Amino acid sequence: MTVWAKSIVDGVRKGLIGGLVLGLAATPAWPAKSFGQASIMASTWQEPNAFAEQESEQDRREREQEKREREEEAREREQEKKEREQERIERVQEMYDDGREALDDGKYARAEERFSNVISENSPLADGAMYWKAYAENQQGKREAALTTIAELKKKFATSKWKKDAEALEIEVRSRSGQATNPESQSDGDLKGLALQGLMNSDPQRGLQVAEKMLNGAGSPKEKSKILFVIAQNGSPESQAVLGKIAQGQSNPELQRKAVEYLGIFGGSRAASTLASIYAGTSDPSVKRAVIQSYMISGNRDGLFKIAKTERDESAKRDAIQKLGLSGGLSELQQLYQADSSMETRREILQAFFLGGDSTKMIQAAEGEKDPELRRVAIRNLGLMGKTDVLQPIYAKETDRGLKEEVLNAYFISGNAKGLVAIAKSEKDPELKKRAVEKLSLMNSKEGSDYLMELLNK
Repeated sequence: MTVWAKSIVDGVRKGLIGGLVLGLAATPAWPAKSFGQASIMASTWQEPNAFAEQESEQDRREREQEKREREEEAREREQEKKEREQERIERVQEMYDDGREALDDGKYARAEERFSNVISENSPLADGAMYWKAYAENQQGKREAALTTIAELKKKFATSKWKKDAEALEIEVRSRSGQATNPESQSDGDLKGLALQGLMNSDPQRGLQVAEKMLNGAGSPKEKSKILFVIAQNGSPESQAVLGKIAQGQSNPELQRKAVEYLGIFGGSRAASTLASIYAGTSDPSVKRAVIQSYMISGNRDGLFKIAKTERDESAKRDAIQKLGLSGGLSELQQLYQADSSMETRREILQAFFLGGDSTKMIQAAEGEKDPELRRVAIRNLGLMGKTDVLQPIYAKETDRGLKEEVLNAYFISGNAKGLVAIAKSEKDPELKKRAVEKLSLMNSKEGSDYLMELLNK
């Protein structure tokens, strides 16, 4: 055994095999093998790391998707909550209005029931409902019940604008000594109105004093509305001043809204600044609606435009936009459409153009609007307006299936069988062709019947 071989054997025996590896590393063939083995080892470690990175990226995307889904669900829940609350508000308002109508008709038991339901909902109308419930109870001779309701109103709503009316009603209730009132005896309201009208003509100053006293009394809603009408109709500066005070909120909310309405009817341009001040100073949605309505009645498009442009409350903004359309404010609507990029607002503006009878804007939106939903609204409105001749080229160029179906609906709504036949003859999509034929089958038209016969004879 050579010395070299012997040293190797001794090294192995002593557990020094590392020396062998170091010795072999010095040979020419070793670097290539070593590099190959190192590469394999590196790839063995790198592959799990890359897989882990892929797993991490996938997890991140899934987490982001879950987050988006949770946010969308939260938005949907919030929207549903708003819709339920809006439905409740509308239901309560309907009950309140029903109670008011029952009062005017002398159906006091029904009115009492309706106002009790409004009170139980704890809505902003509760204080007014309490007043009218007490009024209805008094008309039925339920003196103690009326006094109890008035006391509850004064306790729960110490700062209510109905408190003054309630105190006047309380005096009347106590003076009646519990005597039941015959509804027929309330028919003297017309006579009072005629007497007041005569006094306003002969002695306006004294007439106004009497009218204000009657408004502050415990009269029925019908009577007070008539008194307010007499004041508004007078047209004198003094009458307008009284009307303005009530419209500013110096009486109960119902009388305030009625005064706002009469300002729009009788006030003319003189009432514009008063109405603007009322709108700016109130948070009551019903008063805001009354001002918007008065602007429309008086043709005050500037007032409507300002509200539509600056109002943050969606309901009031929508109302102002609609009233602009009804009052012919098409140039104002065009400015709003260009300035506001919100899809919801633009949709309302398109509806206002529809109310104003402007088909030109509908055609522009149907042809060039980028938002598919807005194009759908425009196409639908063109159908309702009977302006479907422009839809054929739109249909031919359109690639969105939903919009194509909207064109078919527009043809159907407008009774344009000729347009549907043209589409049915040229359409390559079997489903769209079927939709066109279905609509033709429901229309009693010569063009449609002729085409249906043509299909049957094939």
